Amino acid sequence: MPGEFASLVSALGQRLLARGECLASAESCTGGWVAKVCTDQAGSSAWFERGFVTYSNAAKQELLGVAADTLAAHGAVSEATVREMAAGALARSAAHWSLAISGIAGPGGGSADKPVGTVWLAWAGPDGWQQACCKHFDGDRDAVRRQSVAAALVGLLDHLNERNG
Repeated sequence: MPGEFASLVSALGQRLLARGECLASAESCTGGWVAKVCTDQAGSSAWFERGFVTYSNAAKQELLGVAADTLAAHGAVSEATVREMAAGALARSAAHWSLAISGIAGPGGGSADKPVGTVWLAWAGPDGWQQACCKHFDGDRDAVRRQSVAAALVGLLDHLNERNG
């Protein structure tokens, strides 16, 4: 599989296969890029269950069950929203693990509180495990999205590696 994400996706896929588990993605600013790089790998259907592209707030609510109150209080680019996106991806799939991404890729759309390059990531898994973090990426729209995909994949792979199994 060619591409800058090939080795990362391969390692994640091997880890999930070894565990007999699969992944679902919930993406906003990356527009399905995680799903794309995962499915670029032949055989990924054994460990990649589905991807949700929920670019609009309505899609986040309809497809992932993100609460309107959460979006109104915190906005789409927030810890609360990505946590609900990750939980919704698990609840609405057969996956064992999920990752969620929502951010401001630019060039417009930023604010003093949430400048361009602000990206929230969340991961969810078995037994109610969940984690979230905020990143601030530099560069143009493509660079922010590219870094977001890498951070989401690395975050899940690191967690799986920490669990040793």
